[in-house]
Amino acid sequence: MTGSPHLDPRLIAVVAVGGAVGTAARWALTQTVGTSSSGWPTATFVENLLGSLLLGALLEVLLRRGQESRRGQVIRLGAGTGVLGGFTTFSSLAIEMERLLADGQVTLALVYGGLSVVLGLLACVAGVAVAARHHRWRHERLPLPDEAP
Repeated sequence: MTGSPHLDPRLIAVVAVGGAVGTAARWALTQTVGTSSSGWPTATFVENLLGSLLLGALLEVLLRRGQESRRGQVIRLGAGTGVLGGFTTFSSLAIEMERLLADGQVTLALVYGGLSVVLGLLACVAGVAVAARHHRWRHERLPLPDEAP
C-alpha cells in the first residue's frame, strides 16, 4: 500500500458509498424509533450505542487478522468510516442536547449526554469483547493442521 489512502479516489468512493448506506440506515431507524414523549432522543441514542458496539467488533475482527491488507483497508474504510460513520452521529447528539437545554430540560440534557458517552464507550468495549470471544471460540473448534483426519 503505497501513497496516501486519503488521496486515492477509489477509497474515497468506498467511504462515500458506505456513508450513504449508513446514513440511510440511520434515517430508517430514526423513522422507526423516533423520540420518546419525555423528550429523550431515543433514535440517536440507540444509533450511537449500536454503532459503537459494531465499530468495536469490526475493529477487533480486523485487528485479529494481522497486518492490514488492501482488502482489510477497504473493509475498515467502507464499513467503519463509511457505514458506521454515517450511521452514528455526534452532531445530532449535540443538537439534541442543545434543544433539551433550550427547553429548560437541563438534567435530561446532561443525563443524555453523559450516558451517550459512557454507554457508547462500554458498547465499544462490549463489541471488542464479543468479537474476541467469537474469535477464540472459532479457533478452539477448528482442528489444528496436524490433527486433521
